[in-house]
Amino acid sequence: MPHNLEFYASCTLDADGCTTCGDVAVPTFVIEVVGRDAVVRDRLGQQATIAVDFFPEVRVGDVLLVHMGVAIAKLPAPAAGAGQEGVA
Repeated sequence: MPHNLEFYASCTLDADGCTTCGDVAVPTFVIEVVGRDAVVRDRLGQQATIAVDFFPEVRVGDVLLVHMGVAIAKLPAPAAGAGQEGVA
């Protein structure tokens, strides 16, 4: 994976929150794009198919915030070395 997803947040696809009150968004990597859907992977390696209707330009390797199976933001790549503290 090109970036450490914990740089963005510690949420996972299994802990995406409640539809009604959830304010959790999960940082994920895009591993495949098929039309208006994408297969993404979270920091624990969990995969899900999500809707990317708001981001028609999404590409493999992009980092998306996902909430309830929908991409809600496309994140910029962190600067080189960001989020790598403590990694030898």
